[in-house]
Amino acid sequence: MIKSILLFIIVIFSSFQSSPQQIDSIVLVDERLPVTPKEFYIAKVIDQRTDKNPVALLFPTKNVKGVQPKTYPVDLQGGALPAIKQFISNNVPRNTKLRPLIISLKKISVRETILAGNMIEGRINVMFSFALDMGEDEMQYLGDYNGNAVYNRNAGQNRDIEPTLRHVFLNGLLYINTWVNQQAETNIKLARSVKVTFTDYSEKPEGDSIYYTVKRPLAWADFQSKIPNSKYEAEVFPTLGYDEHVEIIKGIINLRIAVKACLPKSASWAKEGSKNDYTLNHEQRHFDIVKIAAEHFKQKIKARSLSTNNYDGPINEEYLDAYREMNSLQKQYDDETHHGTNTTEQQKWNEKIDKELIELGISH
Repeated sequence: MIKSILLFIIVIFSSFQSSPQQIDSIVLVDERLPVTPKEFYIAKVIDQRTDKNPVALLFPTKNVKGVQPKTYPVDLQGGALPAIKQFISNNVPRNTKLRPLIISLKKISVRETILAGNMIEGRINVMFSFALDMGEDEMQYLGDYNGNAVYNRNAGQNRDIEPTLRHVFLNGLLYINTWVNQQAETNIKLARSVKVTFTDYSEKPEGDSIYYTVKRPLAWADFQSKIPNSKYEAEVFPTLGYDEHVEIIKGIINLRIAVKACLPKSASWAKEGSKNDYTLNHEQRHFDIVKIAAEHFKQKIKARSLSTNNYDGPINEEYLDAYREMNSLQKQYDDETHHGTNTTEQQKWNEKIDKELIELGISH
């Protein structure tokens, strides 16, 4: 009986000696981020790795004598994405009043090689991008993090693997915090809101273009084009445009729009026999209509809530609407006044235009 027991013990011991020791998974130990983010919080973590196999290829701490050691795959406990989500949730303060950021995992790799003297070298590479969460599955890309680290461990121990990997992740989170802090007040991608101010474009000294102002009505000297073969007595070609200047001040997009209600002298003409106050008034009203459309353009933009990631789209939309309104009113004006020859209708339009200008805070 004693011999049988001894044999059994020897078999178990022999089996233990011949099996390499492996770890089942890498468990990230909680370590709170040493700073509290003041400009963002991590809203989501998503997995965009092309290689979603276990993150590590490690050598066992004990090997079978006479057998060439081989690496074996090891993943983060529960899988890479759940483990990283939990680590961030446990260790990064979350203030949902701040900017929501998305972390996209690109690569997590731990690879080991054997060195001389019973040592093993491990190389860690962590790559991820971070973006602003715009809602409705939209992201505003901000930047990338590429972290690397090297550890050396005794072949019989694996204690250096997790701390090194953990600190690469922590360094990545610190990198995001530093990057956002540095960019928060000046980077348009991180802007919190849009502030719009309007001006009326002007040029001094005056060139070929006349920019609308009540202090500068049209004069016959402005009609400088050659007279074409036309049935009309005079003609002007006023138009509408705008210039845009963008400046980021303390995290706010300051949008300055200079509206151009303008009329080129070089395209305006009048027949000598028609240069009277009545005809000049008719042409001035064409210019007034452009100013009315310009003011409507301003009003519509002021009434809109412009988003930081797409403010130009709504502005262009309102500009095109204002331009169409201008053209429609110009045609209606000429059709109803018969290009100014119907004095009764011309008087009605004079009153209509004056009333609109007064309501808009503009008067001659």
